[in-house]
Amino acid sequence: MKICANRDDLLKPLQQIVGVVERRQTLPILANVLLVLKDGVLTLNATDLEVELSTTASVDDATGDSEFTLPARKLLDICKALPEEASLAIDVEGDKVTLRSGRGRYTLGTLPAQDYPSIESAKAGDALALPVSVLKRLIDKTQFAMAQQDVRYYLNGLLLEVRPGRVRTVATDGHRLALCDAPFDQECALDIQVILPRKAVIELGRLLGHATEETAQLQISNSHLRVDLGNGSFTTKLIDGRFPDYERVMPSGEATLVLSDKEMLRQALARTAILSNEKYRGIRFQLSKGLVQLSAHNPEQDEAEEELEVDYEGDDLTIGFNVGYLLDVLGILDGDQVQMAVIDSNSSTLLTQSGATDCRYVVMPMRL
Repeated sequence: MKICANRDDLLKPLQQIVGVVERRQTLPILANVLLVLKDGVLTLNATDLEVELSTTASVDDATGDSEFTLPARKLLDICKALPEEASLAIDVEGDKVTLRSGRGRYTLGTLPAQDYPSIESAKAGDALALPVSVLKRLIDKTQFAMAQQDVRYYLNGLLLEVRPGRVRTVATDGHRLALCDAPFDQECALDIQVILPRKAVIELGRLLGHATEETAQLQISNSHLRVDLGNGSFTTKLIDGRFPDYERVMPSGEATLVLSDKEMLRQALARTAILSNEKYRGIRFQLSKGLVQLSAHNPEQDEAEEELEVDYEGDDLTIGFNVGYLLDVLGILDGDQVQMAVIDSNSSTLLTQSGATDCRYVVMPMRL
């Protein structure tokens, strides 16, 4: 069996799916990508048994139908190293696959396609359609706040919540929380809460960035989420757990607003952070009318101070933050101005874009 394709036509779909392939696998076949040629269409599949990605590649010429697997990283590296627009011929003979391009020849070992695992998605209980741009924005605006390897496993992921009139994503690691809303006009009254694993969120965001379709079709069951994007699909197992009641985390109480130029605050924080404690990243906000003083110090007795004019009419207030959390929020917020709703030195602070509430970020204070 022989396949002829353009190097660029094969490279792009490979880059879309290879992120799911772990470099160290307990099962050797999971280091491979499954290639299926049927009716002149080449489909590429990759999985780690938790997440599965599938996409198609156009071919110039092909003979017969076939299924075979190839080492994913080696195939990707070969395609990357070939010149742009190079032609690539793939010959499958027994347990060897030969790739030819120009005067180059590369022979790779293969593993049986029938042994390649597939996630058996449970029958979908709910289906909905979302614009790709909306789904990608919901992920991009919140995924940075997911926990990493937290013993509270349900925090190592992203909450996807669908309610009548809106769809929402929420992520938290216990120290900060990110929430993003988007309008949802589908007529059926859906009530869905599912938690996507961290790796699945990252791979889905990457896949959406390459999507050519305008609409993503979502199928959701108790244990799986499937997203169809026309020329590609994404399937993941869901985290079996209960996400915290994030509404209780939203600051309540009479807050005073701090309005600041987002970029000026971000730059001042970045400079002050240079001399903060490398372990705790603490930075002190000293608020007074029309002014905020930022300060940081470290065990080496280094100190940094910055002053910034802000729109603030409240009482004098001193509050500490992990500067990394603030920089993450300022790096993801839209608009030119950021609004901080502060209550006191012991209460969480709510950050939003000035004049907008679709994306909200909560940061807990630090004792300094």
